Amino acid sequence: MTVSPSPPFAADTGLPWDVAVDDAVGAIASARHRYGDTFALRSGGDNYLFTFSPTGVESFYALPEERASKGVADYLMLRRKLPEELFDGRRVLPGTLFRRDDVAAYLQNLKLALERTVTELGPAGSVDAFDLTRRLSHRMGLASWAGPGCAVGDKFDRLVTAFDILDGSDAFVHPDTMAEVEASGKRAERAALDEVVEIVGASVDRWKGDTGGPDSLFCRIVTAWTDAPAEEQLRGIAFDIALIHIASMSNLAAAVGWTMVDILEHPAAAQRIVAGDADLARRCALESTRLAQRSIMSRTVLKPVHLDTGDAVYDVPPGWTVATLLPLLNTTAAPDLDSWDPDRWTGHRLADVSALASPALVTAFGHGRHSCPAQPFSLAAMTTAVTHLLSSYEMTPGWSAYPRPVPAQIGGVARAEGRCPISYQAR
Repeated sequence: MTVSPSPPFAADTGLPWDVAVDDAVGAIASARHRYGDTFALRSGGDNYLFTFSPTGVESFYALPEERASKGVADYLMLRRKLPEELFDGRRVLPGTLFRRDDVAAYLQNLKLALERTVTELGPAGSVDAFDLTRRLSHRMGLASWAGPGCAVGDKFDRLVTAFDILDGSDAFVHPDTMAEVEASGKRAERAALDEVVEIVGASVDRWKGDTGGPDSLFCRIVTAWTDAPAEEQLRGIAFDIALIHIASMSNLAAAVGWTMVDILEHPAAAQRIVAGDADLARRCALESTRLAQRSIMSRTVLKPVHLDTGDAVYDVPPGWTVATLLPLLNTTAAPDLDSWDPDRWTGHRLADVSALASPALVTAFGHGRHSCPAQPFSLAAMTTAVTHLLSSYEMTPGWSAYPRPVPAQIGGVARAEGRCPISYQAR
């Protein structure tokens, strides 16, 4: 089945999971330039309908999940990297992460993680910005849901190694490596999962009903598996924790990294944040996330849908993927959007949308049902992290040119192509 009426077809364009692409975002931008704001392409046996028009993007965000699913599209992407068994039989899902009481506990764990980070860094030295924020995010997440002892010492270091191997974002950060992952039978990923099971199993043994209260997420995960056969319990608990950690931490770490990079590029902003301007820190986080977005927003069509793009209404059959690409909208939908300016934000929204054909064309965390459910937590965590680190250290960027994203990346928040060293000295 095909889309009706027939959109322009970008036969010369493929996606980086399936063909060699030097610049994934550039390839889609080039197709848009040649074929217009709405076009179809076929890549690796999958059919895509891309839309970039104001009406088309609004229609995209309005598609009902039960007919065109973001959840299924995300799963189909992540399974390129992660073992299929990780998704089977989960009892506590990432969507349950952000209850009010949970978020308060996570932010308390973030403060403890920041204190340990400062201890690890010592009074002076040099560190890669994204190595720093990735390790910090691992520590906060594992303290929040992985059980006793998992955020300190040897257990923590082993889990960091395992989760760096299990990083599901590789599916869209390094899509060109997914054929190799598949050819290996995901051997390294399965070995890393076994490591997680072993370490989390020891934490369950230590648990004995006292891990910070019966409502903690770790306790809820353990409790959810109490009726399972003994040989399934530890693996089920560990897999729930693994999927939660994979789904929640890697983009946050990258967003904190870019916020640090951008603030260090603007010393006046850094000085105001150190002086206590929390609102500026939050606006910096929004602006850096907007500019760092490399997300392909996609919906897998499960039942026929209509997509109104303004100049046509397309009937899209099941099996197709409807998509748009945030980096092509976030920086071009109005003048000057390619520059960093935290003053363009008020609260969680753009202060002035008068130059936009639609407010849906620019976003940091998505729109409507596509909004990231962790946005309030993420902004609080990013604000807390950058404020604590900048207040603890005088930091000097060591890059000679502004860092570039990984060229093949097509999804999530950008990862830096090269190292981004920061020299630091305790204040």
